[in-house]
Amino acid sequence: MSFDDRQRRVRRSPLLFLAPLVLLILLTLVLLWEIVRSNVTGEASREWPWRLRLMDMNPLGSLLAVALAAVFGRAQYGRTVRPALGWSSSWTVGDLGPDETAWTVEIVNGGSQQAVVERVDYCVVPRGGEPGEWVGHAGLLEALAERGFVQGKDYYQRLTGAGFPLGGGAMRAGTYGQRFVDEIDQLRLRLRVVDAVGDSHERIMDLMRGARLARPGFPAQRSSSRRGRGRWPSRPRS
Repeated sequence: MSFDDRQRRVRRSPLLFLAPLVLLILLTLVLLWEIVRSNVTGEASREWPWRLRLMDMNPLGSLLAVALAAVFGRAQYGRTVRPALGWSSSWTVGDLGPDETAWTVEIVNGGSQQAVVERVDYCVVPRGGEPGEWVGHAGLLEALAERGFVQGKDYYQRLTGAGFPLGGGAMRAGTYGQRFVDEIDQLRLRLRVVDAVGDSHERIMDLMRGARLARPGFPAQRSSSRRGRGRWPSRPRS
């Protein structure tokens, strides 16, 4: 069951994008008016509305150049600070229990600047079923609990709220046990962030992608990049 997982811009900043653009359009209209008015001669030039003079050409040209530079400068800077949202995943040992293998997913921002999380939503697609509704973290835990999954035992889903800074380092999204991977076909995460110029970007990621293809036939080894990190709550053992 495929879906579009490409990153897209969903909103532009009204202040930092629309204001310079509106100013550029207004100044362009004023320039066109002055050009047309200056070409009207004879008696018609002394009649209304050709007598209306909005601005001298010299200051108008300077303002138009400034507005044009602001629009193009903002567009170039917006591309520079645009986030590059992605994720990485692998089978690890010990995140859900001392000897248990689990599918661990991390969210990364490969952009040059830090982005701020605006919202995070989830959609569960069970094996052989249809996609559920988009819900928040609490709604996800409730939906999974109805299917018999226990947070901290069968999986661990991190709570990431609005305002969380997403920099260059990886952010742990969640860890999922063998049973979770077998019974959940897709766990879609819809991440929306705001960049340094106030634009909102969004990407939908399937946290289960590759889990069944990369399933280990023997206990996986924890990578060196994970050393020193705290462990998720372990499964109680009798």
